[in-house]
Amino acid sequence: MPKSKRNRAVTLSKTKKKGREHKEGVVNGIREAVEKYPSIYLFGYENMRNLKFKEFRDQLKSSSRFFLGSNKVMQVALGRSAGDELRPGIRKVSKLLRGDSGLMATNLPKEEVERLFREYEDYDFARTGTNATEKVELNEGPLEQFTHEMEPFLRKQGLPVRLNKGVVELISDFVVCEEGKPLSPESARILRLLGIKMATFKLHLICRWSSDDFELYKEGLDDASDVESA
Repeated sequence: MPKSKRNRAVTLSKTKKKGREHKEGVVNGIREAVEKYPSIYLFGYENMRNLKFKEFRDQLKSSSRFFLGSNKVMQVALGRSAGDELRPGIRKVSKLLRGDSGLMATNLPKEEVERLFREYEDYDFARTGTNATEKVELNEGPLEQFTHEMEPFLRKQGLPVRLNKGVVELISDFVVCEEGKPLSPESARILRLLGIKMATFKLHLICRWSSDDFELYKEGLDDASDVESA
């Protein structure tokens, strides 16, 4: 009897991954952008939301290109030293590529870029592990915002609830989260049900490079003097 295809072993090494070809594509894309656009910005982000970032990027697609990904790959594209940097001085950008960061190549005026980044932020529901920005406590009594069908689900999230004449009722005060402490999966779900948003997706500028000059912004630059003298 022939072997069932369902029982065949699968070699994981044959699964598709973002390998050398993908990395080369990113490097080439960045290098083309550096040659094409007059200004390169390094930016950081907090509470990344892919959909919101795509909306921000799409608003500027006629004037700018954005790159997110491996910091090491982006450093290779720009060059890490005076000997291998793509353009004079751009190694300073490479030295600051760390953590949650990305590149923006643009022909927009400096003032316009600074305004866009300064004004942009978007609120969203916090995910598991995010530190709560405030204490949220529910008081004993009816929770009329929830239908009776939700009572079993709420109990699974740790809420001390019961049905009282078809109304979901909290039988004792309950602390959903404490300010400054990481959210549990249950706390994050309850906050979503309550409509409380604690995460702010923000973008902030770290530095700007052009063929004429290099400018550092303030955020997180504890080694700014080293970069300036590089």
